[in-house]
Amino acid sequence: MPADPILFTASDLDRWEETGGRLSPPARLAVIGDPVAHSLSPEMHNPALRACGIDAQYVRLHLRPDEFCAALPKLKALGFIGCNCTIPHKFMALEAVDEVHPAARRVGAVNTLIFRPDGVLLGRNSDAPGFLRTVREEFGREVKDLRILVPGAGGGAGAAVATVCAMEGCRELILTNRTNAKVEQVARSLAGLPGGSVTTVLPWTDEALADALPRVDLIVNCTSLGMNPGDPEVVPHRLLQPHHLVCDMVYKPLLTPLVAAARNAGARAINGIPMLLWQGVYAFEWWFDRPAPVAAMRGGLAGLLGSV
Repeated sequence: MPADPILFTASDLDRWEETGGRLSPPARLAVIGDPVAHSLSPEMHNPALRACGIDAQYVRLHLRPDEFCAALPKLKALGFIGCNCTIPHKFMALEAVDEVHPAARRVGAVNTLIFRPDGVLLGRNSDAPGFLRTVREEFGREVKDLRILVPGAGGGAGAAVATVCAMEGCRELILTNRTNAKVEQVARSLAGLPGGSVTTVLPWTDEALADALPRVDLIVNCTSLGMNPGDPEVVPHRLLQPHHLVCDMVYKPLLTPLVAAARNAGARAINGIPMLLWQGVYAFEWWFDRPAPVAAMRGGLAGLLGSV
């Protein structure tokens, strides 16, 4: 068995009888990432499976990019029901599945895999509806009423957030990214969407952010900045103001530098735990075609939800 019985690798899939095959309940769901040991998805999904009386377990699966595609038929053969994909696999998953749900195709990324009984591997995206639910539940606001800044809009979650904001018709959508070409591509993909939001691509510089932030209502950090000590600031902390709403997709550490700075500035700010919850709710419902036990899922994360 691996050192952590709920963390597996590509090599474990090739000798499953000696590794994951010994789990009870059996592993039937996984979160796939590189890295993935930090993921809290099992803490949310395993209570949900128990609450519904489903004889299955949700595990972590560490796959490198060069291992991802080869692992999918192995997971299917092992009886997996579905998987979540996190960094850096969301774009690769879009091309690896047999069928892509139209909403995920519009977003341009897949974070939920569904191994259907008919043998088809379906790709969906729960980041987009999960984000809308998070803003509504945590801030009591609707995305369509807000001016929104999305740092990291060139990535999987960032592209999903940008797309759903545009489709909801937010008052203004401001995108920025460390790699300008990626965010320009996302901006082009938003042209012609029915929401009609005004979309601006912003250079990721202090000067450009200082000009834009006074008119921004909601800041959504879709980068990984804040996960590691010494990371640069997502936005200059001195520019944060009390009117800002801040949603940091990062949840390790639970109190991220961005959330701490926003609260110090008098702003309302949350880490990525609520987003994790709501995107997980949608994924669970897609896998099992039944309402998710939200109370059980929230309970699995309760200690974290209430700690910051």
